[in-house]
Amino acid sequence: MSVTIALVDDDRNILTSVSIALQAEGFATRVYSDGETALKALVDNPPDLAVLDVKMPRMDGMELLRRLRERSELPVIFLTSKDEELDEALGLAMGADDYISKPFSQRLLIARIRAILRRAELRATPSDAEPQTPEAAQIVRGRLAMDPARHRVTWDGKDVTLTVTEFMILEALAQRPGVVKSRNQLMDVAYQDDIYVDDRTIDSHIKRLRRKFRQVDTEFKGIETLYGVGYRFGEE
Repeated sequence: MSVTIALVDDDRNILTSVSIALQAEGFATRVYSDGETALKALVDNPPDLAVLDVKMPRMDGMELLRRLRERSELPVIFLTSKDEELDEALGLAMGADDYISKPFSQRLLIARIRAILRRAELRATPSDAEPQTPEAAQIVRGRLAMDPARHRVTWDGKDVTLTVTEFMILEALAQRPGVVKSRNQLMDVAYQDDIYVDDRTIDSHIKRLRRKFRQVDTEFKGIETLYGVGYRFGEE
C-alpha cells in the first residue's frame, strides 16, 4: 500500500508540482487548498504525513496545526517563508516535526519526508515476524516509562502523547540519565540524512516536551538545561 502524503497550501502551483514530484517517488497524495477543509479530512481519514503551509484562507496553517494537535499526533512538516522566523518557532512549539522555508527544493522536501517517515516506522509496533520481549524494549526511569515498540510514554502512569521527533529526543535523553546531550547530538538522533537544522529547532522540541509533561505533572523537572552545554534527563 502506498504511503499517503497530504499537502495543504492555497498555492495551486505548489500543490500541483509537489504532488507530481511525490507521486513520481511512489507516494500517494491528497491536496487541500484551505485549512478548514483539510482539518476534517486529516482527522477523519489520516494520511501518513502532512505538509502544511502557513498562510491560507478560512484557516491558516498555525490554527490548523493547533487544532490538529488537539486530536492527533500525525507527523507534520511546516512550510514557512524565509522572513517568518517567528512562525517557524511557533510551528515547532505547537508540535510540527520539522519545518522548511520557502522557496524550497522538492528534493529537500522529499528527503525530509522520508526521514520523518523512517522515524515513525521505527516507533511502529513490530510485526509477529519480529518477536521480542516487550519488557526488554521498555525504558523505565523513575516516574517515566517509555515503550518504543508501542510509541507510548507515561509519567506516574499517566499517558503523555508525543510526536515522533519528540519521542526520539526524549528516548535519547532517558537512555542515559544524568548524561548531558549537546544540541548537536540530539539533532543527530532526530534528523538523519545530513539534514541541517539549527539550535532553535531542538530548543523548541524541548520546550514542547516540557509543556506536555507539565500537563500531567505541574512540577515536572525531568529535562534539565545546562546552559551553553545541552540537556539531560535528571536522575531522581
